[in-house]
Amino acid sequence: MADSNITKRALAASLKALMEEKPFEKINIGDICEKCDMNRKSFYYHFKDKYDLVNWIFDTEFIAVAHTRNYEDVWDLLTTMSNFFYNNRNFYRKALGIKGQNSFSDHFKELILPVISNRIESVSDEDILDFQVTFIADAVVIAIQRWLIENSTIAPEEFVRQIKLSIKYIITRYRDMEI
Repeated sequence: MADSNITKRALAASLKALMEEKPFEKINIGDICEKCDMNRKSFYYHFKDKYDLVNWIFDTEFIAVAHTRNYEDVWDLLTTMSNFFYNNRNFYRKALGIKGQNSFSDHFKELILPVISNRIESVSDEDILDFQVTFIADAVVIAIQRWLIENSTIAPEEFVRQIKLSIKYIITRYRDMEI
């Protein structure tokens, strides 16, 4: 298993270095393997494609950071995640801009759906709950993407504070509104 992680980390470092040099769309598996002196067979033994590698990078790196503490609430977790994205913004700015099947933004959304679902009060209609959870997950992904790409000078704690204020505004503004 240790050799497997060494190989995966070498491929990840190679992809990260290449993403500093050129757009993700212009990077192919051959480029990644050449950069770390491995063959394509090694790559495909560990990953389905380059999108899978990007997702693995997040999964392993963020989990390593996230497991260092206990979270009192979802806001603590969002702050840790925001700090992680901010500290690694050069990579994630590009990763969140990847489009298409198996994209990082789709992967990230799938990871946060259960977290959001656990935080939303149950409603009797499952279709409505699914819609609400997906709506909020989309909003979180797009907010993080926009923050990193357009406004990355905002500190992570301020970013989370702005999300809290936005949600509070929506709740108080529309609580008594008849829909």
